[in-house]
Amino acid sequence: MPTGRLLTAMATPFDQDLAVDLRKVKTLALQLVEDASDGIVVAGTTGESPTLSEREKLDLFTAVVDAVGDRADVWANTGNYDTRTSIALSREAEKLGVHGVMLVVPYYNRPPQEGLYHHFRAIAEAIEVPAMLYNVPSRTGQNMTADTVLRLQADCPNIVAVKEASGNFEQAAEIVKGSRQDFALYSGDDKATLPLLSIGGMGVVSVASHLVGARIRRMMDAYLTGQVRVAQELHLSLLPLFTGLFVTSSPIPLKWAMKAVGRDIGGVRPPLGPPSASEEAFLHSLLHDQGLR
Repeated sequence: MPTGRLLTAMATPFDQDLAVDLRKVKTLALQLVEDASDGIVVAGTTGESPTLSEREKLDLFTAVVDAVGDRADVWANTGNYDTRTSIALSREAEKLGVHGVMLVVPYYNRPPQEGLYHHFRAIAEAIEVPAMLYNVPSRTGQNMTADTVLRLQADCPNIVAVKEASGNFEQAAEIVKGSRQDFALYSGDDKATLPLLSIGGMGVVSVASHLVGARIRRMMDAYLTGQVRVAQELHLSLLPLFTGLFVTSSPIPLKWAMKAVGRDIGGVRPPLGPPSASEEAFLHSLLHDQGLR
């Protein structure tokens, strides 16, 4: 089972021309580790994977591995809607020394459950590093059922976790109940972290940890040591940030917020764009209320 509880879905820093800024990539990766992250997910949705080339993804994997070494686990997002290219990228990432790969449910083509099973099994059998499944139906258009997750983790020893972002707590509970002991369920949504911990979840793949990693860590530690009231209070205090960072398409709010708190990592690539004036005003107020500026 993965040992880390706080993983960060790292944003991809860009320069003024919206090219990947590898110097800032390394700086951000180190900051996240210093801010309590046990692991970093690279080139995921928050990292704007749809606009990254394969070369850029490989450069990102290399840069983050070089920056953090073994201080944190580096999970490379290598899955897409095509099994063959997912296998190829996963193999290349493995050669670069990543600690594991994250494999999203194929998007746009919406394969049935049997197709999902064979897709993920084929990738897992092509590599030796651990794999984390990623279920996010709001973005992919397809939900991966608990039965499919349980079938995969039973048949593929190196499928060790799932990032569950369906918002379906019954489904998450079924996964926890039916999984082998060394299989971990992570929340794919900051606001669901505490509820999922309560049913046996491992932790979270977080966006907000770019800004409040230590506070998220305290919340989880409080719950896990029996300080439920403290965990509840921390969760409720952070909830406006957890939801506010999605006031428009992610990672638009996150990148604006990072600049606002003095940790500029550049803008977003089209078709994403800057927040509107009203969204900026909302984010400014949100950061002020959270004591971040």
